[in-house]
Amino acid sequence: MRRLLILLVATLVAACGKAPLQEQQAYVFGTRVEVVVVGENPDLGRQAIAAVLREFDRMHRTYHAWQPSELTAVNEAIAAGRKATVTPEMAAFMGEAQALSAQGDHLFDPGIGALIKLWGFHADEFVARLPEPQALADWLKEKPSIADLVIDGTTVSSRKRALALDFGGYLKGVALDRAAAILRSQGINNALINIGGNVMALGSKEGRKWRVGIQHPRQPGPLATVQLDDGEAIGTSGDYQRYFELDGRRYSHLIDPRTATPVDHTQAVTVLIPAGPKAGTLSDAASKPIFIAGPEHWRAMADQMGTPLVLRVAADGRISVTAALDRRLEYLGDRANIRVVP
Repeated sequence: MRRLLILLVATLVAACGKAPLQEQQAYVFGTRVEVVVVGENPDLGRQAIAAVLREFDRMHRTYHAWQPSELTAVNEAIAAGRKATVTPEMAAFMGEAQALSAQGDHLFDPGIGALIKLWGFHADEFVARLPEPQALADWLKEKPSIADLVIDGTTVSSRKRALALDFGGYLKGVALDRAAAILRSQGINNALINIGGNVMALGSKEGRKWRVGIQHPRQPGPLATVQLDDGEAIGTSGDYQRYFELDGRRYSHLIDPRTATPVDHTQAVTVLIPAGPKAGTLSDAASKPIFIAGPEHWRAMADQMGTPLVLRVAADGRISVTAALDRRLEYLGDRANIRVVP
C-alpha cells in the first residue's frame, strides 16, 4: 500500500550514544499504522506505544462501518426509524463531524455510508463492479447527509432513514490526536505517529526535526519531503490506496456526493496542519473536500477549510502547491511540472 513514507531507514538502529528508537506496527482502520518513540527509557517507550495501539484497536472496533460495532448498531436504528442512545464520545464525534462537513460544503460527508457501500468499498477486498444506475439514482434522489442527523445529548436520530454513518474519512485523524495525548500523558515527548499516510510529529528525533515524505500517487517513493515541527500533522487523500479498475478506468473510494460517483479529476491532495489540539483531525478531514472540490475550486476550498499549506496532484499528473507549503518542501526530481499558487 502506498502511503506517506517515514524516512527513518538509516536511523531505526540506534547508534552508540544516541537515544534508542522504539517502533511498533499494527493494522487497524483498514491500513497499517506505525508508532515510533525516541527516549532513554525503552520500557517506558514500549508501554506507551502499547497503550496507543490498544486505543487504536478500541476505536477501530467501536466505529467500524460494516462489521458489527456500536456504529453499525446506530445505523440499524436509523434505518428502522428509531432513536439510538450513544456514548458521550460518539455524540461528540458526530457533532464534530457535522461541523467539519458543513465547513466543507458537505463534500466530505460521513453520512454517505450507503453510497460507499453501493460502490463496494465496505469490504477488505474490492470487486471490480459498478453499482446499478437505478441504485445510484435512488440515492441521489434521497441524498442523505450527516446534516440530517439530530443529536440531543446522547440520543441521536435522523430525518432520513437512508442515512448511514461512516467515519472512515475522519477517524484516522481523531486517532492521531488521541495518540499524541496518550504519549504525552505517559511522559513521551518525542515520537512520530503514522496512520496510513496521516502523520503527526511530537518533539524531535534527537534534536533534529522529523522528516517525512509525500508519496507520489503514480510512482514509487516520495515526490517531496518536509520537516515537521512539534505537534504538526500532515495528511494525504489519494486515489491510489482504496480503488478498483474496470475497463481501463480507476474508481477510488473518494466519492463526490453531488454526483454519487468517484472523483476522477484528482490523484492526491496533501495538507499540512500547524500544531493545535485538533491538528490530527484536520489532517484527515480537511484533505477530503479539497480533493473533491476539483480543479476550479480546490484552492478556494483550502481557504474555506483554513488550510493554506496544500499540494494537489491533478488527474494528468500536474502538481500545484500553495506558496506557503512550497517554502517548506524539498522536492525529489524535476520541478518543471510543479506550479506554485498564492
